[in-house]
Amino acid sequence: MTLLAIDTALENCSVALEAGGTVFLRERTIGKGHAELLMPEIAAVLAEAGVSAGSLTRIIVSVGPGSFTGLRVGISAARGLALVNRIPVVGVTTLESHAALAARERPEGDDRPILALLPARGDELYGQLFSASLQPLGEATLGSIEAFAALAVDRDADLAGAGALRLERPDRVVHARSAPDIATLLARGAALDPATHPPKPLYIRPPDAQPQHHKGIQRQ
Repeated sequence: MTLLAIDTALENCSVALEAGGTVFLRERTIGKGHAELLMPEIAAVLAEAGVSAGSLTRIIVSVGPGSFTGLRVGISAARGLALVNRIPVVGVTTLESHAALAARERPEGDDRPILALLPARGDELYGQLFSASLQPLGEATLGSIEAFAALAVDRDADLAGAGALRLERPDRVVHARSAPDIATLLARGAALDPATHPPKPLYIRPPDAQPQHHKGIQRQ
């Protein structure tokens, strides 16, 4: 299989390509400007691997939670490439990517659940609990620091993602990344079924920019 992974959910613009058993990575922290950088980065990683977009067999993309604009850029690019090449797209949430990285970095045999967390606004976090085998143990939700802290204690969970630091349990934090690790996203997306993991954005909170609904001007 020749796999392409795309992450523009948060501050990074990252792509990874697996071809012939070799993984090629391009990971850049930019904050903004994903739309201008993503396609050149995809072209660069394809050139580095010596393959064409037509040889891709699967595309993997981060679907949030994250920046509304960033998610739209990455998901649109993934869908467009998949449509042209008639190949499947797998959507992986940022929370699942963080849980997968934590599972990889923990000592072998650690079977505690993993609570993946990302900052939202104020004292709120995005979070989701996963089993040690990365099965979701609930839906991704928006909640208070206190609520997630209580859940972490109740389930004796390890913590992952930038929001983990807000719980003040440093001994249980496996990693505190904000943007997903692109190599982990690639590996996780390769293992998932496109039918159950579509490239559908997970916002949890509605985007800040809402369309304005103006009443029409009455003609006299």
